[in-house]
Amino acid sequence: MGKCNFAIKGEDEVLKLENTVLTIIDVQGKLATLMYQKEEFFANVIRMIRGAMALKVPILWNEQLPDKLGPTIPEIRELLPDMEPFNKSTFSCCGIDSYVDQLKSLDRKQILLVGMETHVCVYQTACDLIRMGYEVYLVADAVSSRTSENKQLGIEALKQVGARITSVEMALFEMMQVAEGDAFRQIVKIVK
Repeated sequence: MGKCNFAIKGEDEVLKLENTVLTIIDVQGKLATLMYQKEEFFANVIRMIRGAMALKVPILWNEQLPDKLGPTIPEIRELLPDMEPFNKSTFSCCGIDSYVDQLKSLDRKQILLVGMETHVCVYQTACDLIRMGYEVYLVADAVSSRTSENKQLGIEALKQVGARITSVEMALFEMMQVAEGDAFRQIVKIVK
């Protein structure tokens, strides 16, 4: 019960609450304001963060050259007051030893990715994570690029390399498995 009856890219696992990590990639500075459908994108990243917090899913937060591109947008930064982002100059988050070390220390194999830009930093992070043996779940409604074409190109390329495509609501309910309890009530409020 709760499992799909078919294999996905050789896997028969569904997203498991106890095996998942959320990674936030580079939602920062002026560049964030140039994203395709930015209001919807920001709202969905915020929903995913709130959902992860309600379900006690670990969150790893990254910023690309914050001294040049600026900090994470205030709406997201305010949700993470007790956290500090991993600062990077590489496009892939896996280019930061401290990110990789923290991820390995969590001992979880399913990674939800949100952030920007889909065709650059999100894509390169996902490719590296897949090469490292992680299952990558791209939260398609919580990623963006400056153009819809580049967003879609990134999503399609990630499908080809083995990432699973999901959405905020799909991922949160897939991790929960049951429609009951306090966490369920919190998630329902978050996705409304």
